[in-house]
Amino acid sequence: MNKVKAKILYMPNYDKSWGPLKYAYDTDSGFDTRACVDADVVLKPLERIRIPLGFGMQLEPGFGYQLRSRSGIGAKGIILMSGVGTIDNGYVGEVSMSVINMSGEDFKIERGMRVGQVVIEPVWQAEFTEIESADEFDKTDRGDGGHGSTGV
Repeated sequence: MNKVKAKILYMPNYDKSWGPLKYAYDTDSGFDTRACVDADVVLKPLERIRIPLGFGMQLEPGFGYQLRSRSGIGAKGIILMSGVGTIDNGYVGEVSMSVINMSGEDFKIERGMRVGQVVIEPVWQAEFTEIESADEFDKTDRGDGGHGSTGV
């Protein structure tokens, strides 16, 4: 398993009795995060909330991380508003996640509940070369066929 150095700062709203953030298994690609809300929150259908996660993290240069919903709450209709949250290496503030309740029922977010997961990723940046026309793109079978162009 490849490793990357990570500095982590637990915020005052993170309850140390939960233990440190960690991978559940040696082969896991993500580690769980916890809701560091002041008190339990009931999320009504279609209601949105920003959940503080109680930590800040900085990775060594060349890496960033993604914040994703846990599959257990996703299956209940609680989804990350942006689908996936990208956290750039330069951000060192408290990490949070904005979720929406897409179910037809109230959903209780309890303090300390595992709500998200973080996946570390290498960062690649594009070296842009401006072109004058689409004719300068390499030819492909797909061309400029967009949404639905390969069938439904």
